[in-house]
Amino acid sequence: MSGRDYSMLGADARRAVESGLAAAEWYHTEVPRSVMKDLMQRTDGPAIRDSVILLGAMVALAGIGIALWPSWWSAPFWLAYGVLYGSASDSRWHECGHGTAFRTRWMNDVMYHFASFCIVRNPIAWRWSHARHHTDTIIVGRDPEIAIMRPPEFVRLIANFFGLIDAWNGWARMLYNASGRIHPEEETWIPAAEQWKVVLVARVWVAIYAATIGLAVWLGSILPLMVIGLPRLYGAWHHVMTGLLQHGGLADNVLDHRLNTRTVYMNPISRFIYWNMNYHVEHHMFPMVPYHRLPELHAAIRHDLPRPSPSIAAGFAEMWPALKRQLRNEDYFLRRDLPAGARPYREDLHAAALGHPAE
Repeated sequence: MSGRDYSMLGADARRAVESGLAAAEWYHTEVPRSVMKDLMQRTDGPAIRDSVILLGAMVALAGIGIALWPSWWSAPFWLAYGVLYGSASDSRWHECGHGTAFRTRWMNDVMYHFASFCIVRNPIAWRWSHARHHTDTIIVGRDPEIAIMRPPEFVRLIANFFGLIDAWNGWARMLYNASGRIHPEEETWIPAAEQWKVVLVARVWVAIYAATIGLAVWLGSILPLMVIGLPRLYGAWHHVMTGLLQHGGLADNVLDHRLNTRTVYMNPISRFIYWNMNYHVEHHMFPMVPYHRLPELHAAIRHDLPRPSPSIAAGFAEMWPALKRQLRNEDYFLRRDLPAGARPYREDLHAAALGHPAE
């Protein structure tokens, strides 16, 4: 598998289709029908509560930051606001994109579009992109959301903690779409009937940014950009930190999320920011279970899953050495061992991943 081609239009994309990896049937832990039906029930209450807390905190923190501007006393409030704007928006975009955060559809849609704007991901393009990510998770040439490619580009990974790659790419794609164009790779997953919406959203966003920049110029201050735009850079670190742990260092081109996805136990603050996506194996197996029920899902199927990382620090302590090994050998990966009594991996599908990882 050396020399991976991550393009959606390249040789590995064709091989994934030819080999049956594309749009294949994935392994799922067996859960009683009545239990799963209960876990999949949607309700507005938890998401309304969390959204009021999030938006209220954002307004309060930005208000204090504006009141204390330009004093350095404002810095802690901007930093906290940035994490909510530039990181909590990632999980809200994600969960509302699945349509499971709220029971009421318009509430999902409003939060989804708000969070998409903050995280600079076109809500139309990325809805279809994320559907592909779930259909072909970490399948090279098929998954457009692979955060850590092999061999890893550490400069890029570190720069993203400050939003210097993904945010700039998002703004560049916004301008590209606003010009009336759809990128050729995007055309492979966005239905033709939806593509005009991508252009419309991009043009609305350009107008918002133009107004914000115009206000900053008129005031002779970057303060408006501290509220809109810049938080995507200085608040990105938390969503990058948690996002790298999702699949980093694990197997690719497999059809069992237990092999390519990592669950990590996290502190309550990070879980609020991340909206329980630390239960990531569970989410990939059963993406229609709402975020607030994922701890219960974890308890129901943990007997069949690899042992979770006990903390964020432990997750990085496991992942980072594996990524450094991939600099020398991009075929290296971490194998996820199963607990006694778990249903074994399918050897006919995962022979390479079930052997000893290449040194």
